[in-house]
Amino acid sequence: MGIVLLLSFTIAPIPPSILMVFLIGGALLILGMTLFSLGAELAMTPMGERVGSCMTRSRKLWVMLSLGFLLGFLITISEPDLQVLAEQVPSVPNRTLVLTVACGVGLFLCVALLRMLFSVPLPAMLVGFYIFVFALAFFVPRDFLAVAFDAGGVTTGPMTVPFIMALGVGISAIRSDKHAADDSFGLVALCSIGPILAVLLLGLLYHPEGSYRPSVLPEISDSLALWREFSRGFPTYIREMAVSLLPIIVFFAVFQVTALHLGRRTLIKIGVGLAYTYAGLVLFLTGVNVGFMPAGNYLGQVLASLSCRWVIVPIGMVIGYFIVMAEPAVYVLMRQVEELTDGAISGEAMKRSLCIGVAVSVGLAMVRVLTGLSIFYLLIPGYALALGLSFFVPKIFTAIAFDSGGVASGPMTTTFLLPFAMGTCAAVGGNIITDAFGVVAMVAMTPLITIQILGLVYRLRTKQAAASLSGVSGGDAFALLGDYDIIEL
Repeated sequence: MGIVLLLSFTIAPIPPSILMVFLIGGALLILGMTLFSLGAELAMTPMGERVGSCMTRSRKLWVMLSLGFLLGFLITISEPDLQVLAEQVPSVPNRTLVLTVACGVGLFLCVALLRMLFSVPLPAMLVGFYIFVFALAFFVPRDFLAVAFDAGGVTTGPMTVPFIMALGVGISAIRSDKHAADDSFGLVALCSIGPILAVLLLGLLYHPEGSYRPSVLPEISDSLALWREFSRGFPTYIREMAVSLLPIIVFFAVFQVTALHLGRRTLIKIGVGLAYTYAGLVLFLTGVNVGFMPAGNYLGQVLASLSCRWVIVPIGMVIGYFIVMAEPAVYVLMRQVEELTDGAISGEAMKRSLCIGVAVSVGLAMVRVLTGLSIFYLLIPGYALALGLSFFVPKIFTAIAFDSGGVASGPMTTTFLLPFAMGTCAAVGGNIITDAFGVVAMVAMTPLITIQILGLVYRLRTKQAAASLSGVSGGDAFALLGDYDIIEL
């Protein structure tokens, strides 16, 4: 919000109506994110862990895979980011796109469950699947490429991440081997591949030749008109979030009656958490869709219309750096990483790595918008580097890195950065389908590299600490090292 205000009072003047809608949207975003974070901690995470543990206790593979597919399908249909993307893709019916992506997530959640149960190395699976993805991409119309890779990013948003990550923790809890905690990550990574493959296959049937219609910028003359903007948005998201949460609640209720049998106190706590989650998502999505989307679109148009239009690259990088901090699912990931590694991997270091990765990705996305560069020239070397690093960093960092790519590309990316890129693209006269779409895919890619570089630093520090202790007695070692170094060793 501070960056947008600074730009609006200096080089990119914004009409008062758009600015007021943006500020009120920001206030709703803050309140919504607060409630959502509470709700995820009270309800979504415990629900996912209990369902995961219960699924594995059945010891029947077909039951686990059937429930996994159903769970992935239902959660994806509930994902608000996917609805936003579907609205902006021309020539493909919204329902068709949503159902295709949901099937992709459901299928790959089954693949992720099999990987965890049989302890299959994640890097090998990622290499195999991404080779297949890029091979298939060469046969898909160019207009569909960016949309397909964006679909992989938007499916892992505020509804999906808390539940699926907690599901991984619950399933890994029944394993007693030393790699169980490492394997609890990676579900989001594999579930991000499913939508890409599904939409690429859909691209062989559909060709998005329609033109994108940007959202109408609000013209507000008084406070009553300002209220009307939000009063039209609230009923929409109240209904959408009710429909989104209902399948998950029904799914959990069936588990409760048939298998879980949780106590009354636990159920009340989960119920309160679901109420917080519902209220938080309604406020959050109303704020970002009504307030942030028009501001992002207009800001992109104004900045790209300047005589020095390349200024949009560093400005985009600054926005990208800070926008990660407004993604609700990022905090869920940070908290679970700290808990499972006993603080050896700090949430703060993870957040900084994510911020740097997203800043780079938004800068590259702005270069694409200005030059019309094909997304292939960035995605192929980017994923090649990320997959290459996966063979040299600690196992847990690879899983966390590929999870964080999906987590970073949440509702803020879809409702601010994507319209920002579209406004820029419209101002420079580019092709919105091929040039503006793809910003979500870029945001999902670069954290894979930065988090794994963090893993390399972690490994080097551990080796240096071990080398410094050669020939030192146990008591002296504890005197020489700090808490984090002792945990790492």
